[in-house]
Amino acid sequence: MTLRDRKRARTRQALVDAAIELFERDGYEQTTVADIAAAAEIGTRTFFSYFASKEELLFPESDLRVQATVDAIAARAPEDGPAQVLLRALRTVGADSTDLTGRLAALRLRLIRTVPAVRGRALQIQFDAQRQIARHLAAAYPDRLDEISAAALTGAFVGAITSALQVLLDDSDNPDDPAAVQAAIEKATDVALAPWDE
Repeated sequence: MTLRDRKRARTRQALVDAAIELFERDGYEQTTVADIAAAAEIGTRTFFSYFASKEELLFPESDLRVQATVDAIAARAPEDGPAQVLLRALRTVGADSTDLTGRLAALRLRLIRTVPAVRGRALQIQFDAQRQIARHLAAAYPDRLDEISAAALTGAFVGAITSALQVLLDDSDNPDDPAAVQAAIEKATDVALAPWDE
């Protein structure tokens, strides 16, 4: 990673951290892009070279999770079934990221429930991710999956993750325990993908 890449990553993270603080303190609707940029000590115009909107700040790693899944499909071993590849990708991403656990995840879920714009963005991200993953699965396993079965498998996978997170983040006793969150997500996906696991 170059010095410029590291600087961009630090600025991006500063924007996410500032947004979390402001959303929690002042409320999502009351916080503006200008407020977030100022808190991160950058200009408002610069903000838009990192994120398209303030909704995007709540989903900073969604593209990375999809890419990790696509990469796992591409790097599959000949004996790997489609469900095995998805489960391996989930475990790899879970080990490398805290995006599905802790403060940001809890805030994101709360805002998805209460702010229509955030809910709409979450659904669009989920829809786009499912389509992209399903396309890659169908192409990787043409003898085992057609477009409909690849979409069904991907829907079960993504739905299991989403449902497990909703239950866990509602549980005020343990929302910040990454190991507990990862274990619960893996359990949910194991159950959901059992019919495809070979």
